[in-house]
Amino acid sequence: MSTYEPAGARVTATQLVADFLATFALFAGLVSLVYYPGRLGTAAVFIALFAAALGGRDRYLVPVSVGVTTACWFAGMGIAIALDRPIF
Repeated sequence: MSTYEPAGARVTATQLVADFLATFALFAGLVSLVYYPGRLGTAAVFIALFAAALGGRDRYLVPVSVGVTTACWFAGMGIAIALDRPIF
């Protein structure tokens, strides 16, 4: 007996790396709300974009990380300006 696997259920190593990068980008994006959004936020957006290039649209976490890190970058910059905190 064998188990049934849908055709799209196989996950490649590249997609797993993209998921890990997306998770790291989400964490860095959320941290950038508090500490140096110019450095951490920009790096988080670039890592999320790199994960999107690797993983493609088929993965759920990757496009979410691009959107969340971009929103965190904008929010972090706004918070830093409003509270007169360092950006870089």
